[in-house]
Amino acid sequence: MSFDPFSEFDRLTTQLTSRTRLMPVDLFREGDRYVLAADLPGIDPGSVDVDLDGHVLTIRAERTPASHEGAKWLAKERPYGSYVRQFSLGDGIDTDGISAHYDNGVLSVVIPVSERARPRKIDILGGATEQTSISA
Repeated sequence: MSFDPFSEFDRLTTQLTSRTRLMPVDLFREGDRYVLAADLPGIDPGSVDVDLDGHVLTIRAERTPASHEGAKWLAKERPYGSYVRQFSLGDGIDTDGISAHYDNGVLSVVIPVSERARPRKIDILGGATEQTSISA
């Protein structure tokens, strides 16, 4: 395997010049569910889209630029454009139970753990009826 010092630079340049913007997220497990919180301040809730294709969860949103005809901009630092994040979900997820809520610029996606993937207690059987012999 060879080292290419410019490959990382090319990746960063592509990210910086792309119109796809950063969507910071927090992801944590709380009991029998995962909770994903994505910061999307100033995004119109109608532009937010959450899709599940197989085991890939995709979040898309769009922030349109402010329209101020005749304005002379002194600073214009708030980014606009497309926001996209994808997450690969494991087999232990109840995909039918996924829900999403958008409030105060934060998209919350609740991803329940499937019943078969939840921790459970295994009963230990005893007595003469359940003996296993091991021969060497």
